[in-house]
Parts: sequence; C-alpha cells; structure tokens
Amino acid sequence: MTKANNFQRIRELNYLQKAVLGGALLERMLPNYSLFSEATGFGDAAVFRSALSVCWEKILLPKSKISLEKQIEKIEPNVPELTDFDMFGTYPAIDTATALLGMLHGLIAKDEQEFLNISKISQASVARFIEYQLTVDGEIADNKAVREHPLMQYEIDVLAELIDFVEQMGRITSQNVKELKQLAVSDGQTNIGIAI
Repeated sequence: MTKANNFQRIRELNYLQKAVLGGALLERMLPNYSLFSEATGFGDAAVFRSALSVCWEKILLPKSKISLEKQIEKIEPNVPELTDFDMFGTYPAIDTATALLGMLHGLIAKDEQEFLNISKISQASVARFIEYQLTVDGEIADNKAVREHPLMQYEIDVLAELIDFVEQMGRITSQNVKELKQLAVSDGQTNIGIAI
C-alpha cells in the first residue's frame, strides 16, 4: 500500500472519522514524549495524557463544556526547545507536542486538515528516526532507504489498519473508540518502534 493511498483514504473519511484516527495515532506517539520527559526531567507527560483524554471526550461528547483552549495553554510550556537538549528523543517529543496541539486546534476550529496532518507528522517522525539510525550505523539515509525500511513499512501498514477500522466504525461510540485505542497500541510500541 503506497503512502499516497493512505493519505488519500484519510481525505475521504468524514470529520469525526478523521478526528478519531488522529487520536489513535497520538496514542502511539504519546509514550515518546513520556520517555523523553523521564530521560531529561523536562515537561509533564501527565499534561499531554490529560489533553488527549479531553480530546477523546470532546469527540464523543461534542456538546460538553470542556475548554480545549485551556489544554493548549497547559501544553505549550511543556514543549521542548531543540537547542536545549542534545539527544535524539527531543525530535519525537516535539512531534508529539505538535501533533497534539494540531488535534486541539482541529477540534476547536473544526478543521479536518489538522487531523490529516497528524498522520503526516507521525510518518515524518518515523522517517527522521530511521535517518538517524541509518546515519549512526554508517549507512546512506536517502529517501529510498527510508521508504523501504521495515519500520516505515510497518508505520504505513499500521496506518492502513487503523484506517480500515475507522472506515467500518459507523457511528462513533465510546465502545468502538475504546477498541480503536486498543488496536492503536496493541503491538506494545510507539510509532518509532520503542516498547511501551
């Protein structure tokens, strides 16, 4: 399955389907931030977990009075600056923050493009990780090597599997959202292949 195909399939989903897919991808990315936070002592992973839970609540109960803006205010001080940390983990941590802020903005503005962007951020995060690994191993990290890397193939397959599930969801209920979240983390690893 080609990358364009996945993104094209996401474009064809409805607003709520795109939102739950974005949430599922964030479930896979979130532990990257937690690991970074544990390693550096920077940031509060609980703020990110809580913000994603609020996003799920808003998707399931659109009329609820929860403030998504407040969540953004809580996340922003917890986004690391690249220049402050000399470790690769800063990149996936920033990607997670960017994707989560995108999710919140998408829900506030009802902007489906923000949800599509989460899948692009997740894939870019995987690509950067592969480039880093290949470079460390002294290999050529060109587009072809990244695209054909097992981890990238896996990311594309997982995305396709999540899209399959979302396409069949019909009405979005707390039950099928729970199943989607379980599916997203069922392999026990983050999008960049780190064990959760």
